[in-house]
Amino acid sequence: MISSIIFISLLIILGIFSFKRYRQIYQNIQLGMPWSPSNQLKDRIKNTILIALGQKKMFSRPIPAIFHLFIYLAFIFTQIELIEILIDGIFNSHRFIFHLAEGSFAASIYIGLINFIEILSVSAFVATLVFLSRRNLLKLPRLNMKELTGWPAKDANIILIAEIYLISCIFIMNSADLALQDPANSQYHFLLSSLLVPFWNGISFHTIEIFERIGWWGHVIGIFGFIAYLPYSKHLHIILAFPNAFFSNDDAKGKINYMPQIFNEIQSMMDPSFASNSDGSEMKFGAKDVQDLTWKNLLDAYSCTECGRCTSSCPANQTGKLLSPRKIMMDTRDRLEEVGINIQENGSFVPDNKSLIHDYISVEELRACTTCNACVEECPVNISPLDIIVQLRRNLIMEESNSPQEWNMMFGNIETNGAPWKFSPTERGNWANK
Repeated sequence: MISSIIFISLLIILGIFSFKRYRQIYQNIQLGMPWSPSNQLKDRIKNTILIALGQKKMFSRPIPAIFHLFIYLAFIFTQIELIEILIDGIFNSHRFIFHLAEGSFAASIYIGLINFIEILSVSAFVATLVFLSRRNLLKLPRLNMKELTGWPAKDANIILIAEIYLISCIFIMNSADLALQDPANSQYHFLLSSLLVPFWNGISFHTIEIFERIGWWGHVIGIFGFIAYLPYSKHLHIILAFPNAFFSNDDAKGKINYMPQIFNEIQSMMDPSFASNSDGSEMKFGAKDVQDLTWKNLLDAYSCTECGRCTSSCPANQTGKLLSPRKIMMDTRDRLEEVGINIQENGSFVPDNKSLIHDYISVEELRACTTCNACVEECPVNISPLDIIVQLRRNLIMEESNSPQEWNMMFGNIETNGAPWKFSPTERGNWANK
């Protein structure tokens, strides 16, 4: 009875704590400008199934994708066992689902499922060791860049170590549980955990019971801790990858949407009766801060896995430029968090003399982008750093007139000649006469 009370109390505390944080993230995302996907519902569902659930884009790099798949599948199927743990915790039972199905074919399915989860857990254990080695021993370049210094690197290692901890708890719980059974009248048999049963030989029944409970409670506390920690971690993508894939557009790569403000201004120049800004509000071009980005851009920022595939494929970054698409997403998320705290503390946003441009993302980073879309193509969860870069760059040029002299010359030529080159439109075809 006391065990159930403790379990339910932890569950309630977790619910309250997590709800507040997830609500804050949702409110932060809602600070963005309105946006709606252009593709049909069936296409969005297809994207969600293939990209978020099926991990389709991960397999552009097969070796890490396979190891990631081990962890992903273990995470998915372990949730089935977690259902039984929740039931046992609330009602102070032991393997409730098994005993419910005992004596029927469903019991065999249960045992087979636990065996499958254990196989996946061992695969995930190996994959976790590989990922820890890649980060800390092999020092894979994309996982050891400047933007990952400090907390981001610790965050990644915390989750990987937590994975090892959870797997250990599962095998302590299952193997101790098997050791407590009468060998002549065993109710269930788990293939991998049974290999660990000899380690319990010579240990008293009471001590094994304690270790079984340590494994069970250790797993429960680990899962609860993971859920509470998740919204503060880059691993929030485990949840947000699904809505992010669902709301992704299927527009052609490289498509840059026109600006309605510019269209309206041109219309008003050509037709004086056209009201370009009839409500009298201040017209903005591009994005200076996170509030000027769309809510989808902000969802992208929270969905970033910090895997660095975008940065490692960026030609500007490869040639030594400051631009890192991953840093663009991380900076956007950090600034959004800062703005969210500002609003929480003051009731509404109080200007803090900061902005996403200049204070977080430098002009040099934005100018280095070639708009090649390599980052968009590589992202495994359909994030578009390019969209944010383009909007910030538009603001630099159209609001601050902040552009290199070479660009200004091109802009002037386009304005006067209708082309980037300094030739009169009447002379444009002269080359054909030579």
